[in-house]
Amino acid sequence: MKDNAVNLDKVIPLTYGVNGQNKILVVDDDEELRTNLSVVLEDIGYITDTAPSAAEALAKSSSIDFDIVLLDLMIPEASGMEVLGELRKITPRTKVIMITAFASVDTAVEAMKKGASDYISKPFTVQNLDITLKKTLEEARFSLDVKQLGLDETIGSLSNYIRRDIIKLVNLHKGMRLMELTRALEIDDHTKVVFHLKVLRDSGILHQEEKTYYLTKEGDEMLNALRLLENHLSQ
Repeated sequence: MKDNAVNLDKVIPLTYGVNGQNKILVVDDDEELRTNLSVVLEDIGYITDTAPSAAEALAKSSSIDFDIVLLDLMIPEASGMEVLGELRKITPRTKVIMITAFASVDTAVEAMKKGASDYISKPFTVQNLDITLKKTLEEARFSLDVKQLGLDETIGSLSNYIRRDIIKLVNLHKGMRLMELTRALEIDDHTKVVFHLKVLRDSGILHQEEKTYYLTKEGDEMLNALRLLENHLSQ
């Protein structure tokens, strides 16, 4: 059996706004971990369901409209990566957060390329998981509003909160390095930042001079559009 990765001593009452009744599916073959996560998440306002295997996870996702799937990388019958790919086909609206005990640049990049919104590494606290869930739900709302407003795919690529924060920070400081960004974002795992910086470079929003990242002209325009969109979302 896997180690219980949730620090239950740090469970605290948390308040929620619009995400109070979101549905979450916990996929892990560790019965103790599934049960603990389900209890904790329900205590803080989520509706949860669990699945011990790939087959059950895909079956439930086909019939229930989950907002988020918490998916362990190592599950019976198929790898978490394979299940992620199937989930993106079955229910593209659902956001997927990978749970992994061995985070690396390779696993982060592969998961996000296949459609994962984020990943969280064992061991993790409930607070860290809760923050990741909130940010992922924010990403889902952002993506929906971008689609409803008919905005282009470039702005749609900024639905991820880390990429939005990177743009704002680079603009504020007139250029930043990787580790400066990692500290400013308060992210323990710099591999997430590496991936998102690559996405922003490939989109032409950032350019890199030696080890420092700067906004391009297109990045400046994107920042202005982002401000307008966020003003709309706050109304």
